[in-house]
Amino acid sequence: MDSMEIDREKTPSTGEEKKETKPIVLVLVGLPGSGKSTFCEEVMRISSRPWARVCQDTINNGKAGNKIQCLSVAATALKDGKSVFIDRCNIDREQRADFLKLGGQQTEKHAVVLDHPAKLCISRSVKRIGHEGNLQGGKAAAVVNQMVPKKELPKLSEGFDRITFCYDERDVKEAINVYGSLGPLDSLPSGVFGQKKSDAKIQLGIMKFLKKVDPSGNAGSEPTVCQKPIPNEISVGEDTVLQGTKMDSHPSGGALEKVGKSNELDITSTSDANSADSIPTLAFPSISTADFQFNLEKASDIIVEKVEEFISRIGKARLVLVDLSQGSKILSLVKTKAARKNIDSNKFFTFVGDITRLRSQGGLHCNVIANAANWRLKPGGGGVNAAIFKAAGSALEIATKERAVTLSPGKSVIVPLPSSSLLFAREGVTHVIHVLGPNMNPMRPDCLKDDYVQGCKILREAYSSLFEGFVSVVRSHGVASIHNSRRSLESGGFQEVIPTNDDQKAKREADYESEKNKKYKGLGGDLKSGGSSFMDEEKIQDKSINITKSWASWAQALHDVAMHPNKHKSVVLEISDDVLVMNDAYPKAQRHLLVLARADGLDSIADVRREHSPLLKTMHAVGLKWAEKFLNENKSLSFRLGYHSVPSMRQLHLHVISQDFDSNHLKNKKHWNSFTTTFFLNSVDVIKEVEDVGRVTSKDDKCLTMELRCHRCRSAHPNIPRLKSHISSCQAPFPADLLQNGRLVSSTGCFCYQTKPWPKSLAVGLKTSWFGFRLELFKDVDDALP
Repeated sequence: MDSMEIDREKTPSTGEEKKETKPIVLVLVGLPGSGKSTFCEEVMRISSRPWARVCQDTINNGKAGNKIQCLSVAATALKDGKSVFIDRCNIDREQRADFLKLGGQQTEKHAVVLDHPAKLCISRSVKRIGHEGNLQGGKAAAVVNQMVPKKELPKLSEGFDRITFCYDERDVKEAINVYGSLGPLDSLPSGVFGQKKSDAKIQLGIMKFLKKVDPSGNAGSEPTVCQKPIPNEISVGEDTVLQGTKMDSHPSGGALEKVGKSNELDITSTSDANSADSIPTLAFPSISTADFQFNLEKASDIIVEKVEEFISRIGKARLVLVDLSQGSKILSLVKTKAARKNIDSNKFFTFVGDITRLRSQGGLHCNVIANAANWRLKPGGGGVNAAIFKAAGSALEIATKERAVTLSPGKSVIVPLPSSSLLFAREGVTHVIHVLGPNMNPMRPDCLKDDYVQGCKILREAYSSLFEGFVSVVRSHGVASIHNSRRSLESGGFQEVIPTNDDQKAKREADYESEKNKKYKGLGGDLKSGGSSFMDEEKIQDKSINITKSWASWAQALHDVAMHPNKHKSVVLEISDDVLVMNDAYPKAQRHLLVLARADGLDSIADVRREHSPLLKTMHAVGLKWAEKFLNENKSLSFRLGYHSVPSMRQLHLHVISQDFDSNHLKNKKHWNSFTTTFFLNSVDVIKEVEDVGRVTSKDDKCLTMELRCHRCRSAHPNIPRLKSHISSCQAPFPADLLQNGRLVSSTGCFCYQTKPWPKSLAVGLKTSWFGFRLELFKDVDDALP
């Protein structure tokens, strides 16, 4: 869960003093062993906010105490200006009631529910040693079993302002990040967050008819749906943190959390609910200040200038400047300058968080988002552009291609999102506006070389074009599109998408790298590099959306070569009944070839099962043979053999790649990390894992966005040119793990040790003696030596 923070300022029109943020009474709810104490310790370790932990196990001078002692210590801590953790089980309403009276109206009452399975809590409690309350071993198991039937989940009607549910370790970490990032002046929105189950799905109209909407915002007596956090009034200097707000389900027409009077914008007569969801909102990043290195002072001046110019033209719509970084300098500058100009904070404010998850993680519904695009209007690179294309899925790229092929600096293009896009289904985004600003980075094309006269002119044009585009969206589509996307979200989590023919075509046609648009020469324009691109598809957990893996036309090229080699004789280096060898058309090193499996149905390493073990060994043997050939030509080279965890091209293929990485085709972070991180699966490890467990465990493709590090000495580098300069002279030894079990092949040895002879069926003509070592593949699992 990414960190979210509203950073909106408001200049009070009445001259009233800003209100101080209230201390928080945070009640931990969970069985013994659920991790309550660990939660408190982790938050206190990273938080700049003053916290006090009130633990009944140690309240009596390090020994167990009682509730009265806990109440007394908590009250004292609140008087000292501290927020308080109530670290006890608090499993039912009665146990929590007295703590909710602490501080009266001068404190916020929060609950974090660590709702882990009883079996897990028992396991943890039994195993722990030296517990503060001596609750461990068999005694702990008995206590947990006694508590389970008594467990009563907290509800807003008890007096809580905010309740967060955690069901697994990921949820816990997200909640820790939320509270750990709270500063002394920060606050959180009210509501229920993260709750998975909904036992009260009543339409708003029926609730109103039955008068079952209570002031707390709960429908009926105690609905357990998640409420959407809507930012209330925030005075100048206050930062309301919305870190990691989880929205696992959405209200089914339930009552929304009330918005402050300044936010009650009635922009449509079709709805009687004053909700921020009904306000057209554009979320936009700061253009050109990241990779294009535009001066922040000048950029902030232009942002405020253009916002002030357009704010009167957008009616009751909103503009939101978004940045992912906490403590963002550009947000701070813009906030300060906007306040000086008395810009209405209801119409323009700043927001810290992931622009692709503003609603699901921050409760901010933006129906239009801006993308700081590249001139090719392609995915790739880093930052906002890569994030938006990935989050929107393949549909955005196809929709973009239908609108424009390239984009000039200072211009923008509006792209309506198809309903199949995850960004539409999950976040309610109906339009993406691509905008291109000026480049001041000499490492990027079309650099203006510090010509800020021209740069400022282009940046003004870019923001004008962006805001004009937003105005046109609001006028052309009105609020209808916003309500439609809102209804799809409020129907219960994700919208169930039934793709149209155009949407299905979008999935087939999309690609995620600029090199994917280049054609293999000599192959009729179909074949593309198997090692230069990646398909970063969104992992969909919600089973109501069933999107199967589909291969774009360009990604079918290797499959076509493997199935019909006679059509591609010019690129085939070697062929047998089982495998085919060819050079990678966009090699990432001096020597880079592919060993293709010729079996139909083996699209990727994910399709491999135990019965394919002989084929994997054959592919490995062929790869070793070619590595030997290359080493005979140049003994200074070293090789690795392996597979991409998530390949971009259809048809199982093994990479045989030299470790010099001296190639003009190695251009970006994904190229590098795909061969130097755990995304690259060593062939010998794949063989062993398939024989051990029958399949290969796919690795997280997040490692593709990791920082650039030398594959030898592991030193970090800011960009590809610097990295290439370093590795050309780096003489550090390879990491120790590569020098084991044949993972690295060089003229000094393969480090692949075997004791049994190779089966003749797997020999593939490879010599058994090579540079003084016997090279034999695993026949049985027992053959693999550590």
